[in-house]
Amino acid sequence: MRFIVLGAGVIGCYVGGRLAAAGQTVTLVGRPRLTEAMARDGLTISDLDGFKTHLAPPQLLLANSLAAAWASEPAAAATPITGPTVVLLCVKGGATASAARELAACCPVGTVVLSMQNGVENVARISASAPELVALAGMVPYNVVMPGPSQVHRGSTGTLRLARHPVTEAMLPLLAAAGLPTALSDDMLAVQWGKLLLNLNNPINALSGLPLREQLLQRDYRRVLATLQAEALAALDAAGIVPAQVASAPPRVLPHLLRLPNWLFTRLAARLLRIDASARSSMWDDLQQGRGTEIDDLCGAVVRLAAAHGLPAPCNAAIAQLVMAHHTGQCWTSAALRQAVMGP
Repeated sequence: MRFIVLGAGVIGCYVGGRLAAAGQTVTLVGRPRLTEAMARDGLTISDLDGFKTHLAPPQLLLANSLAAAWASEPAAAATPITGPTVVLLCVKGGATASAARELAACCPVGTVVLSMQNGVENVARISASAPELVALAGMVPYNVVMPGPSQVHRGSTGTLRLARHPVTEAMLPLLAAAGLPTALSDDMLAVQWGKLLLNLNNPINALSGLPLREQLLQRDYRRVLATLQAEALAALDAAGIVPAQVASAPPRVLPHLLRLPNWLFTRLAARLLRIDASARSSMWDDLQQGRGTEIDDLCGAVVRLAAAHGLPAPCNAAIAQLVMAHHTGQCWTSAALRQAVMGP
């Protein structure tokens, strides 16, 4: 089996890098800024459990376009390639439609494309633009940061989830050998919504300017997150969708847990707080770099689902507006953000 990672940023380089380190043939397709750094310095991969490895430049297959990745000969393959080529799509949600058109132009009919993206709408976007490909949902549960242009570090824990399919079943032993615990699911929509409930913290973390763990230890930030999740859960109830448990606590318990005072929250949510001190949301990095964010794939999806069932989601709409109006260097205190989103 061969893997092509389209959108080799933090998640793509971590998942693809772990597979490559385990001897799988992986082509990383990313921005020239990143591929040039990796071509020069290689790729260092680490995690909070103590794993660390370095892939030297000759061990990496790099490309700046999907067409180049398909055309390249995998001469650096550590083992003979058997089975299909699988594309791991790791671009941000706003780039899915254009990536899908690129996939449609380059990939043979029937190619499996695994969406390793946040949000609940990307598989439909891929299928709309590339109907001859097999678009499957995936869910990446953990936080990954990029300390440098050729380094990735996993800062939290979790198990990958993939839609059940013959190709993903064949991938399971490869992922396990690469140190990527994975489970298959027959209901990925429930899994994706379970993850989206957690991802509603991304805009809070981005606006706070703080590392994730430090931000979660401030009760007013957690109250905002609990309110965003409560609006999402009401919309899910109306839609008849039961979100899967992705975190250590069930989805419906999360808002109550988040609202607890610190002395109790820190005791009951110890597993939720098992995060590297330096870990931040990718949305924070996007705001710092002046890039577009995934806010429409997160809070926007909640607002759309709620509206489709005649419900309001004012707090999700409010924080989405704050992210879109954000300017570099601006940080919101917990009290200020709570008032801006939830009112006095």
